[in-house]
Amino acid sequence: MSLEQRITKAWQLDSPWLKLLLPLSWLFRIISGWRRRHIQSRHQGQPFDAPLVIVGNISVGGSGKTPLLVALVSALKQRGFKPGVVSRGYGGKALSYPLAVNAQTPVAESGDEPLLIAQLAQCPVVVDADRNAAVAYLLSHNDCDLVLSDDGLQHYRLHRDIEIVVVDGQRGFGNGRCLPAGPLRESPERLRQVDFVVVNGGSGEALVSDKGVGDNVSCEQMQIAPQRMTRLCSGLSQPIDQWLQEHQEKSVHAVAAIGNPQRFANTLASLGLEAELHSHDDHQALSATDLCFGDDLAVIVTAKDAVKLLGSGHSHSLSESESHDSIADNIWVLEIEAQIENDFIDRLAAQLRGLKAKS
Repeated sequence: MSLEQRITKAWQLDSPWLKLLLPLSWLFRIISGWRRRHIQSRHQGQPFDAPLVIVGNISVGGSGKTPLLVALVSALKQRGFKPGVVSRGYGGKALSYPLAVNAQTPVAESGDEPLLIAQLAQCPVVVDADRNAAVAYLLSHNDCDLVLSDDGLQHYRLHRDIEIVVVDGQRGFGNGRCLPAGPLRESPERLRQVDFVVVNGGSGEALVSDKGVGDNVSCEQMQIAPQRMTRLCSGLSQPIDQWLQEHQEKSVHAVAAIGNPQRFANTLASLGLEAELHSHDDHQALSATDLCFGDDLAVIVTAKDAVKLLGSGHSHSLSESESHDSIADNIWVLEIEAQIENDFIDRLAAQLRGLKAKS
């Protein structure tokens, strides 16, 4: 277990030794609150030519932002919008920025999440640590009438019209403390100031209502639904029910380098699979050796990890190696989809149309 995973577990269990970090957490909370008020008072940020929607969270670790963002792009396209996405591109390093990302962009340049969004959402994606520059580039080089920011809730120099916060319904807010004694980037009271709170599974509205979210904040529910299994090397895909019928062996290896690997294992368990979880730090690059376990059990990876493996060429080397033929044929990608209510999308779309009418 890595240091990152040990700390995350300690936050969830509220380990006694974390109390030693409480003074630092109090200081972090004071400074983060002062920083937000200071930046917002001095750098209001100029509105862009299109509404900007932040999809972020107040805690570290995976909450389900990427599946939600992909689902929002698809749903808003169906309602006549032309969305684009901006991202910081964590884990990527390009020669120059802003970087326009498409399905063929090397993952080493784009980072895993922007590349996955570009592949799944099929919309313009631009990466830059300076999100203002990313938005300006996106709008000047594409026919977009709406911008969604992948994360950036705490990037207060960035003008935003709508804020959507994603909460992991299983892990909630951990022990409820700010960094480093807890997982929170901001106090839970921050949820009172956003437009929508989307709870990914778990206890739903009760989790958020405990934090005193006001009547002006809409609390929504999201569920992650497994859709298909795809062979990593060949790209051949099967509906999840068909895959389960054809694979009678229920024991599998689950490999995940994401913010919340346990959620991935839980999803596989919900399908009736007995998953041995092999977790790695979020955004960590995986190699072919990370997928070899000396047996013939199926190895299942996340879509986010698949783009790293495909982009790095490891899956290609597996498929070309005779000694790895059986291994390559047994590596699968679990394709998921965020399921959200049409009513939520309709209210979001109405709010966006209202913003466009005012501009």
